[in-house]
Amino acid sequence: MSKLHIRPARPEDVAPIMAMIRELAVFEKLEHMVIADEAMLHDALFGARPPCEAIVGEEAGEVVTFALFFHNFSTFLGRKGLYLEDLYVKQNRRGHGYGKQMLQALAALAVERDCGRFEWSVLDWNANAIAFYEKMGADVLPDWRICRVTGEALAKLAS
Repeated sequence: MSKLHIRPARPEDVAPIMAMIRELAVFEKLEHMVIADEAMLHDALFGARPPCEAIVGEEAGEVVTFALFFHNFSTFLGRKGLYLEDLYVKQNRRGHGYGKQMLQALAALAVERDCGRFEWSVLDWNANAIAFYEKMGADVLPDWRICRVTGEALAKLAS
């Protein structure tokens, strides 16, 4: 594996993280859904009440990967969990084991924080990611589907 320095994100990492979020959206064919900008991301990570955290991986001083995560809670376990929202490795840095190193760092953080589980979602068409996650020991749960309410539907449900 190549040398990757993993550390908590800092405010100066917002721009490269946002650039990778846009790259991820293009890869997932979801670029039309990105409304976040650097100011919003900065507030989410470093504002008064940050709802999420991020780690970055640097190679020779350049941020080449990030993982954005937050805590959720399992009523069945009675414990918090660590939920990985997004993990991305720049395309020209793939194949060096960086994704594995980032997952290992997050798993170690989950253990350190006494989390009952570490989980994330994957698009069903992303066979390479699914195979990678299974190789890392993850179970891809076939019985669960994500439910989402946004925009007008959210406003209607709230009224």
